[in-house]
Amino acid sequence: MLLPVDEALARIMAAISPKGCESVALDAAAGRVLAAPVPASTDNPPFDASAMDGYAVRAEDVHEGAVLRQIGVSQAGEAFAGTVSKGVCARIFTGAPMPEGADTVIMQEQTMADGDAITFLADSVPGKNVRPRGHDFRTGDILVAAGARLSPNHIALIAAANHASVTVTQAPHIAIMATGDELVPPGSPLPMGRIVGSNSFGLGSLFAPYAAGIADLGIIPDDMGILNRAIGAALDNAPDVLVTTGGASVGEHDLVQDALKANGVEIDFWRIAMRPGKPLMFGRKDKTIVFGLPGNPVSALVTATVFVLPAIRAMLGETPPARLTMPLASPLPANGPRRHFIRAFRTPAENGVTGVAPIGETDSGHLSSLAKSDCLIVQREHDEGRMAGAPVEVIELAR
Repeated sequence: MLLPVDEALARIMAAISPKGCESVALDAAAGRVLAAPVPASTDNPPFDASAMDGYAVRAEDVHEGAVLRQIGVSQAGEAFAGTVSKGVCARIFTGAPMPEGADTVIMQEQTMADGDAITFLADSVPGKNVRPRGHDFRTGDILVAAGARLSPNHIALIAAANHASVTVTQAPHIAIMATGDELVPPGSPLPMGRIVGSNSFGLGSLFAPYAAGIADLGIIPDDMGILNRAIGAALDNAPDVLVTTGGASVGEHDLVQDALKANGVEIDFWRIAMRPGKPLMFGRKDKTIVFGLPGNPVSALVTATVFVLPAIRAMLGETPPARLTMPLASPLPANGPRRHFIRAFRTPAENGVTGVAPIGETDSGHLSSLAKSDCLIVQREHDEGRMAGAPVEVIELAR
């Protein structure tokens, strides 16, 4: 009996324990997930500020042809201490505090200067070219919510709010083990019957942005004794996540499930109603969650994207991404009883709206088609097929 994809995901998420949290310096926080919301500790800007180089004035004094006397200068870091009253103005620069009495900034391109006599070439209205105090945010505003993965834009915002550090979730330690007599490392000679083992490299790159560290445990042969010892050693190190690839099916050389059980891993399930990637295992030992992925490289990366990555992000407390739907750029044939994750790429559709085009290749060893893809179309079980323009669910691929 094949387990439905949604039930498999639900079982995985039910087994996830959130990681703890830690404080990190802001310059080391990019890509980390917030464990606590970030409130503003100051107003931004902290004073009424000029948005232009020009002259700070009272709007009521300005009209086309008006002449005011300049009495001072306000610049960033050095405010003018005087008061702008009737008939006078102050030179001001972008970001500088507004002088007392002034409510407007006239850009310098709309003026002519003759010594201290400043002639204005246009009318004005109060508040023009002024950034009022707290225009961006005010003290106590929640700037970034818990669960957000910190982008450069978040980092800049948090820094502007006068925070030098943030509280983030601890990143998980992940171990990856490839299995199979047929595998050799990249760069090796290729005797007849051998293939290059690519899975650990693709998976390590996929998980790296979310991990405190990736341990590549190498290639383990199809020998029960060696495999038992290798899995035992991996579990003794108690990673948060152990991922194996290969040996997850039912052939006489598919030994991984027995080796995991022999080392105390409780297997929850091991076959999923999906393609590619039916032979997927999931289990747990103590704090380590274990995924046994298929050996075919496309199957390994697709199942990692659909199951392992969401589990890691749940460990981090990351807010799940919203489901993405896009119009088909070309028709999709009917589907059978297994959910199909179809290699695809975004492309302009006939109406100019970006659509998603399925790639016809379905071979689970065809890596070049996956490399051309930037997303997966999720085609539900027994879907009757879709015409071009019909909306479909899409999972974005890491690029």
